[in-house]
Amino acid sequence: MPKRFLVKSYGCQMNVYDSARMGDLLRSSGHIETEDPAEADIVILNTCHIRERATEKVFSELGRVRELKRARAAEGLGTQIVVAGCVAQAEGAEIAARQPAVDIVVGPQAYQRLPALLAQGRGAKAAIELDLAADDKFAELPLPARADVRRRGVSAFVTVQEGCDKFCAFCVVPYTRGAEVSRPVAHVIAEIENAAGSGVREITLIGQNVNAYHGEGPQGGSWSLGRLLALAARVPGVMRLRYTTSHPLDMDDELLEAHRDLPQLMPYLHLPAQSGSDRVLERMNRRHGRAAYLRVIDAARRARPDIALSSDFIVGFPGETRADFEATLDLVREVGFASSFSFKYSARPGTPAATSADQITEGVKAERLALLQALLEEQRQSFNRATVGRTLDVLFDKPGRHQGQLGGRSPYLQAVHVDCREAAIGEVRRVEIIAAGANSLAGRLLETEALAQA
Repeated sequence: MPKRFLVKSYGCQMNVYDSARMGDLLRSSGHIETEDPAEADIVILNTCHIRERATEKVFSELGRVRELKRARAAEGLGTQIVVAGCVAQAEGAEIAARQPAVDIVVGPQAYQRLPALLAQGRGAKAAIELDLAADDKFAELPLPARADVRRRGVSAFVTVQEGCDKFCAFCVVPYTRGAEVSRPVAHVIAEIENAAGSGVREITLIGQNVNAYHGEGPQGGSWSLGRLLALAARVPGVMRLRYTTSHPLDMDDELLEAHRDLPQLMPYLHLPAQSGSDRVLERMNRRHGRAAYLRVIDAARRARPDIALSSDFIVGFPGETRADFEATLDLVREVGFASSFSFKYSARPGTPAATSADQITEGVKAERLALLQALLEEQRQSFNRATVGRTLDVLFDKPGRHQGQLGGRSPYLQAVHVDCREAAIGEVRRVEIIAAGANSLAGRLLETEALAQA
């Protein structure tokens, strides 16, 4: 008998993708998705371990779901609770011990087994599946139904790589996602073709360390991300390509040439720096210094002069001095970013930095974060204002906030709103930017017809 399921996702793009694939698996097993927790026979929490106090937030949510399970049981209805994702991988045994209402704990590389686990039903205690063999997962995941892809919109994520071998001192990814694994080129292209045939016009290739991609090519051998992008650009219907998240060490010549040569590859690069201090970068085990990062930025700008840059920064890493922090501010001023993400350092159990004796106080971290975010916001607003008067290609992806309005994204990922009745969702149109607001741009439609699809 089909059951109703609900997936609640936390965190990064990888989790968004994984949540979608879990939904695809359950629908292929005959189950039906719902957005109402009260009618869900299966509740899946797909968790993220990156943010502060991630584990406690999961237990807080589990407390609410447990009460829902009790209320449904009083009505004679069964509920299966599943905890998936990176918190499940890191804290699986603790989750099962602390919250007996949980039926299944499944790690991010083992969720392909979810339909079988659900069919088995509840045993004496929660089933725990934490295998880190990502290659097995991808081999067993079927292509999503085109109707499901179409329902999710005109932009889609496609995972090409998982795991990380860098072992940054602050990061849990090597412990929760495992070693770097890349999908074969043929599998990635098949998923892109399926998405494009479903009406998707923008594909974002994702991975924990996406530009370390080294998937097997159609005739054997290892392919780089740049080579994969060149093949993806040839898929009919693909009008835009993006990728995230990258590491400075893996920005090779083929990837820079892709930025130079592929019109489908958007002029936007998210390249985390984390710090502008060589001393802090060494302690982070980033394996690149400030000068190396700047060389990559210069190379990207030579390859694509109109490229916009984004980054990640951590402030208050153990041992960070005021001079170290000032070096980060200097790097930000030197590069100039269109947007960025910045966070206070928070310890992750099991990572080397978590046991450092020279932790920074919360007050100092908060002060430094406020200063950094003010500078980054100033740069973001400056970049947005600089687009006023320019003509940009906008991919319309949703209705606007007002009647007769459409919303879309510029090549630089900016939200753009246009008053128009001549365009449709899924079309790319030329738009003159006429105003920059706090969080979006306003534009005027110039093209009378949509730009040709690839």
